[in-house]
Amino acid sequence: MLRLRLILHLSLICLTGLATLSSSAASATASKANILLFVVDDMGIQDTSVPFTIDAHGNNITTPLNRLFRTPNMKSLTESGIKFTRAYAMPVCSPTRVCLMTGLNSARHHVTNWTSPYPNGETGNNTTKSHNSPSNWQRGGLDTSEPPLPRLLNHAGYRTIHAGKAHFGNIDTNKNPLSFGFDVNIAGKETGHPGSYYGTKNFGKGLYQVPHLDAYHGKDIFLTEALTLEINKAITQSVKDKQPFFAYMAHYAVHFPFDPDPRFTKNYPSLKGDSLAFATMIEGMDKSLGDILAHLDELGVAENTLVIFISDNGSDSPMLSAPLRAQKGDKYEGGIRVPMIASWAKPNSENKLQQALPIPANSSTNDLVTCFDLFPTISKVAGINPRQNIDGHDLSPYLSGKPGHHRPQQLLIHFPHDHRSDYFTTYHEGDYKLIYNFADDSYELYHLTKDIGEKNNLAAKQPERVMQMALNMQAALKTHGAQWPTHATKPPKEDPFTLPKQQP
Repeated sequence: MLRLRLILHLSLICLTGLATLSSSAASATASKANILLFVVDDMGIQDTSVPFTIDAHGNNITTPLNRLFRTPNMKSLTESGIKFTRAYAMPVCSPTRVCLMTGLNSARHHVTNWTSPYPNGETGNNTTKSHNSPSNWQRGGLDTSEPPLPRLLNHAGYRTIHAGKAHFGNIDTNKNPLSFGFDVNIAGKETGHPGSYYGTKNFGKGLYQVPHLDAYHGKDIFLTEALTLEINKAITQSVKDKQPFFAYMAHYAVHFPFDPDPRFTKNYPSLKGDSLAFATMIEGMDKSLGDILAHLDELGVAENTLVIFISDNGSDSPMLSAPLRAQKGDKYEGGIRVPMIASWAKPNSENKLQQALPIPANSSTNDLVTCFDLFPTISKVAGINPRQNIDGHDLSPYLSGKPGHHRPQQLLIHFPHDHRSDYFTTYHEGDYKLIYNFADDSYELYHLTKDIGEKNNLAAKQPERVMQMALNMQAALKTHGAQWPTHATKPPKEDPFTLPKQQP
């Protein structure tokens, strides 16, 4: 009986201690919001059960792909927060990741293509292509002469945690996340994809082996799950230390190689091959989101944690992206439009942090927003006033449910490289999108609200609009200090941009 009483007494002490830890940690960080930035690789707006496509009247369109994918945790996050149905990233990964860290458009920071892991390496999809990239684009990756986001957050008292894909620069430039403000780096290095998603294969070998995960080598575990377990450990330590955290969960998924996640293969009996693998990787990513949110709740800090979900570029799905045209690396919407959601991890209208940023449940906006807007938005939430000039706009008014436009409805995307689309600039202005193709000095014009699939080129029918938008595009390129592709078929020019011909 005495032994039983002792066991019960010790159990009560342990339970009380855990409750005290959770309560004290939550109260200690209550003056600053924790921030979880959840970044997915190569995920488009059709790669989810959440509809991000809307019709001309603003109604959701649930597509066949939406019905295929299983993302219940994204759905829950959308229901508790705000969905951005017209969010944009750069066409490929490294430019977007540098945008997130700097708040700059890639046309300005000059990391306009994905960075090779090798110093001074050229990049591209096809070795037979000419690679007429700008001679001086920022191949080395992220420029840290101005403090990147994690360093600013670190100076503001945050513990900054990086988990997953880094791909901020090459080996010699030392763009390891620890070198520019992250306190913790889990699995981030100079490469853009893993050698394998399987622990039984040690997550790859050589250059493409994912680092820092030796404890999982030889184990029957998927990379997405291993990263989730590790970032949850790092978050737990931050909570124990009573320090607010910025957790940058940048999954390698759903980037190639398309390795099926065996936890979910039974859910897709109609799929096989790469399509089956991709669907399971999407569901595994969504489970990771749910597991992290559940862990925040267990730690007692979910109410104090802002969650922002985004992808780094358009989809690379083997099942394509209908009704959007094209995919990752392309000038059309399928290459640059991405899913984006913001919500408190656990909504509570009585929470003081949430009262200051009262994200309306189940809300949405079709305003144009972009990846480099997250730098000033996160800075505002963290109480930081960056001194450097940035291109992004604070989105917190959207998060507060304030009506109206809270950022200019224009966007420049500049890609002076070859990929699925070669050497292009796009300029969004309201419902319209103008594309300039450098190789042949041609223009394309689309009305995206009426024609999200970009099937009807209006350039010949609306020459005056093309001219005005081309002038605005030219001014934006100059303002951003854009660099130009160098074509073997024509001599290099200081500015190869050509305005459309005036109509007689």
